[in-house]
Amino acid sequence: MLIVTTPSIEGKRITRYLGLVSGEAIVGANLFKDLFASVRDIVGGRSGAYEKELRTAKEIALREMEDQARALGGNAVVAVDLDYETIGAEGSMLMVSASGTAVVLED
Repeated sequence: MLIVTTPSIEGKRITRYLGLVSGEAIVGANLFKDLFASVRDIVGGRSGAYEKELRTAKEIALREMEDQARALGGNAVVAVDLDYETIGAEGSMLMVSASGTAVVLED
């Protein structure tokens, strides 16, 4: 399935708009404490383990969005927006959300 941040896809015609689709993933506070506790993983100001968890959360959110689009009969999602938010007491959790419009592209 094609997933893009643009409202259209060059060279393709959208034949049907199926509606808003979204996906979310939440990473809990204990994970952050564990990640920051392992300072030895930080190289050059970056934490490989932390970045891996963020990528995993993003992939989960995108997969959920894609599954919704497929269930509606779509073969692409356009105008995708990714958001990262802290939630809970003192930002103890991180939520990654993906949303876009499920569409049918011509073959």
